[in-house]
Amino acid sequence: MKIQGQIVDIQNKSIYKGEITFENGKIVSIEEKNHYVQHYILPGFIDAHIHIESSMLVPSEFAKIAVKHGTVATVSDPHEIANVLGVAGVEFMIENGKQVPFKFNFGAPSCVPATNFESAGAVINSEGIKKLLEHSDIKYLAEMMNYPGVLYDDEEVLKKIEWARHFNKPIDGHAPGVRGDDISKYINTGISTDHECFTFEEALEKLQKGMKILIREGSAAKNFEALIDLLPKHFEKMMFCSDDKHPDDLLVGHINQLCVRSVSKGIDVFKVLHAACVNPVKHYSLDVGLLKAGDLADFIVVEDLVNFKTLQTYINGELVFKNGKSLIKPVSFENLNNFNCEKKVVSDFKLESFSKNIRVIEALEGQLVTNELIAEARVEKGNLVSNTINDILKITVVNRYQNQKPAIAFIKNFGLKEGAIASSVGHDSHNIIAVGVSDEVICNAVNLIIKNKGGICAVSNANEKIVPLPVAGIMSDKDGETIGKSYAELDKFAKQLGSNLYAPYMTLSFMALLVIPSLKLSDKGLFDGDNFKFINIEC
Repeated sequence: MKIQGQIVDIQNKSIYKGEITFENGKIVSIEEKNHYVQHYILPGFIDAHIHIESSMLVPSEFAKIAVKHGTVATVSDPHEIANVLGVAGVEFMIENGKQVPFKFNFGAPSCVPATNFESAGAVINSEGIKKLLEHSDIKYLAEMMNYPGVLYDDEEVLKKIEWARHFNKPIDGHAPGVRGDDISKYINTGISTDHECFTFEEALEKLQKGMKILIREGSAAKNFEALIDLLPKHFEKMMFCSDDKHPDDLLVGHINQLCVRSVSKGIDVFKVLHAACVNPVKHYSLDVGLLKAGDLADFIVVEDLVNFKTLQTYINGELVFKNGKSLIKPVSFENLNNFNCEKKVVSDFKLESFSKNIRVIEALEGQLVTNELIAEARVEKGNLVSNTINDILKITVVNRYQNQKPAIAFIKNFGLKEGAIASSVGHDSHNIIAVGVSDEVICNAVNLIIKNKGGICAVSNANEKIVPLPVAGIMSDKDGETIGKSYAELDKFAKQLGSNLYAPYMTLSFMALLVIPSLKLSDKGLFDGDNFKFINIEC
């Protein structure tokens, strides 16, 4: 087969009119041709760090949407499903992804559970990591979120890192706000990337100390503006990633959006494309072509190098997207799950106290980090309750793997004036997490999730909506268009209840992620992420 266009040679920083010949999945030759063609041919985009599960789509359905935006591959950490189903969950992701022409590159999830301060559905110890890393399907050791374990020489954590080094596979990092001698020690173990930087200064220090920095722009965490000015000087050591991308956002765009934004800032297009296309292939040794003779035929055709509108996407020489239509076909699969808790009663969500002041989680728009606030408590008949006037709402995390008393805390900035929202997508153990204006509506929302054995929902006094997630309680068994539309409708309902967050469900899902400072809630209690210990809500 042959295709003509303006060939974009990223590594040699040149663009020329040419013709590509490809057969049996590989590029046979690239020749200069003096023809009239306006469109551009370049290597496909790669998301350098994403949890496919966050799209609420199984890999095969994710691929159908991603190729529309010129994405040909992902570096995918399956720790969401691993925390629910263990190694069986990782195997499900790999096998489902193999059914479609898309290049998922899965890692061995290093933190299952993420910490010992929460209840997950499975455990993958260092021996389990060893067995995963032995497989060619596993490309790297996924993000080492337990950075305190690294800094304090936790034996099991260090064994996992050592196995990755033994198999000569890259080790992904996760060290939000870690600086100075601590980050030096973290890097010296062999950890080579970080996608958690949220300030220019933090990212610069890590770059100077040898790390590769990923500019993350997901549905909740948005660090593009804080970090993009580093790209012109450090483009060979930077990549783009989503980390977590909800389905409605994925329908709109992917890594292509970050290319558009970068070029609009006047950054050299070759430097931008280095981050978007080349660097992930080199860092992770991916089997993805970079538009050279002999390479795998992975490339895209775009309208221009300003808006990067994708016209065609090829993977291993197969045309998978053309004329606005994904050519990837749906595949059948079995719904795996792990949901073992019974419905709750309103009294389960009462928190007896006569304290005048309480600790409050402050959620921050566009960030996964939170602040700790001290606020005046609202007490009714000895029960701490939500205060909608001051936007301090009750939040709960409910163990979904066994019957336990719900953990209770309070949170600011969700903005609900009525009702409650809930989800079984609660990073990383994926227990049920809910926030609402009263114990009654919180209970109703939690029970709606339990009834469906997973999903995201919103309830008011008069109405309720749910998007069921029957695959591990975190993914849908529907196609991307359907789930994207359903999610958008639910998101709209949550905002009608008063939330002014851009992505309330994505933000909610991270309020149980203990490895991100400062204050979070697990199913076992309120957690101080700065000092890595539980803390009392009363103060």
